[in-house]
Amino acid sequence: MERGQVHYELFVRRQPGSGWSLEIATEDRARAVETAEQALEDGRVAAVRVTKETLDPETREFRSVTILTKGAPERTKARKVREDTGPLCVSPSDLYTSHARERIGRLLDNWLQRNKATPFELLHRPDLVEKLEASGIELQHAIQKVAIPEAQARGIGVHEIIRSFQQLAERAIERLMKDHRKGLLPNLDREAFAAAAERLCGDPDRGYLLGAAVAASIGPARTWSEKVARLLDLADSAPTEPQARAAALQVLEQPLAEILGARAGLTDLLGADLDLGAQLAAMTRIAGADAVEMLVRMDAKVARIMPALSPPAQRLAQWLSDGSFESCRTAIAQRVLRELTGPRRLKPGEAPAEIELLRGLAMALTASGDQVLSLDDIHEAFSARSRMLVTSDFVEALLGEHMSAREEVETLIHLAENVTGAANKRQAARYLSANVSALRFEKELRYGADSPATRLSILAGLQKTVLRAGLVAEDAGPVQAKIGEIGGLIETDSKIVALIARAPAPAVHRLNLLLRLAVGEAAPLGPAADRARNEALKLVRNPELREELAKSPEAVEKVRGMMQSAGMAA
Repeated sequence: MERGQVHYELFVRRQPGSGWSLEIATEDRARAVETAEQALEDGRVAAVRVTKETLDPETREFRSVTILTKGAPERTKARKVREDTGPLCVSPSDLYTSHARERIGRLLDNWLQRNKATPFELLHRPDLVEKLEASGIELQHAIQKVAIPEAQARGIGVHEIIRSFQQLAERAIERLMKDHRKGLLPNLDREAFAAAAERLCGDPDRGYLLGAAVAASIGPARTWSEKVARLLDLADSAPTEPQARAAALQVLEQPLAEILGARAGLTDLLGADLDLGAQLAAMTRIAGADAVEMLVRMDAKVARIMPALSPPAQRLAQWLSDGSFESCRTAIAQRVLRELTGPRRLKPGEAPAEIELLRGLAMALTASGDQVLSLDDIHEAFSARSRMLVTSDFVEALLGEHMSAREEVETLIHLAENVTGAANKRQAARYLSANVSALRFEKELRYGADSPATRLSILAGLQKTVLRAGLVAEDAGPVQAKIGEIGGLIETDSKIVALIARAPAPAVHRLNLLLRLAVGEAAPLGPAADRARNEALKLVRNPELREELAKSPEAVEKVRGMMQSAGMAA
């Protein structure tokens, strides 16, 4: 079958009562369906529809078959409001706006990817325009893709819309080719970028003309990363005069934002060998360069998750930190949020590493503060990602098959500590409670190979980490109580409190050991700690202890502090 005869279109309704509008058109069925599912999950749209468009070789028209429809049903009884029937673009200059370039990028996505070009370059490079025209039906397909939903939304004929867009495309192509033949487009091989920017500063078409010079300069680059490097070279040579410099950087920002906004461009810039998690870390490092670099020097955990940046990425980070290309930095930061709230795993097959990555990312994004994203947006994104961390599939992958019962509990406590959102904390607490209450955990801690004192100390540590996990009292209380109950069983089996109380050792030493048990340092709070407290109270009344404390004033202060912690009169 001829390439391009079949493609898939995703239409969306932003509101239940609104009309359908084209979101993307692609030759990749899986991508269209995945994008539709993600748009619904993110709540950005009310409904989605994916159609398969097949070109009839005889009539040269598309046959449409719907393969997916989801979301709110269409409100058929609502009064139809006819929108403005005028075309969105009426002159060639309208095609150069950011909205139009974004639409062109979606409609010609596959062609642009094959030719390693951006919509900005297509609009400014005569050689690319000639190549698009020579490709046959690519341009016709793009016009038909956008004409059908436009006609439906505006209530006018499809053919009328097609003729309008065809005429507009012809005028834009004719303008570019005519200026090229007349030699009106600047050539940066013959003229410095700064000189061209200063010369064109007062020209009403400076954006178009300077854009043609920039597009021709980055055209020979073979990779997206090389294009970024060339754009930054031009930025380094931008004029110093404020007005000319602002115009020059504004033109450079357009192709730069398009490259960074495309998955292929960003992947090439960051490194194709990085998984999604490492890519997000690298994007965070670029967007919040100064704050993240300071955090990397201060915190080894953050340093471990941050991959090294390629030379072009390092240069880009420096430019963004200076306040230049602000829309590029915003686009990168928003991409981080979209991926965090999306369905893709950040560290496929490495659940523990994914938790550590998210912890480091949260610290890095928070450190960047409002320079990159609002703290509310960051919190919402990590709450959404946390929902994935408390699914049964992720927890099963996190625990693996060879962990001991104690290691599983420690891992679940770590999970509960690192998820955000009340519902996610509660779900993590349910997993933790189930494991702590399991007979396997009780038997392992009660009859383990370690000494009773060691097992009590382990339980005391677990009990404290549960407290630090940020769980609400209703969820943490039963878990801590069960840990204390198991500690009580261990103490009953070993009678360690009675052995300490009757040991042939100085009274002060025995009291210190009992108080460490009573305050939750050497044993979990619960039955074992209560028994130790009772024995300590008996020992306090012993005259022998009073005599020893009288001889050692420094021991008095130590004992007093522990007795107060245990709730005993000092």
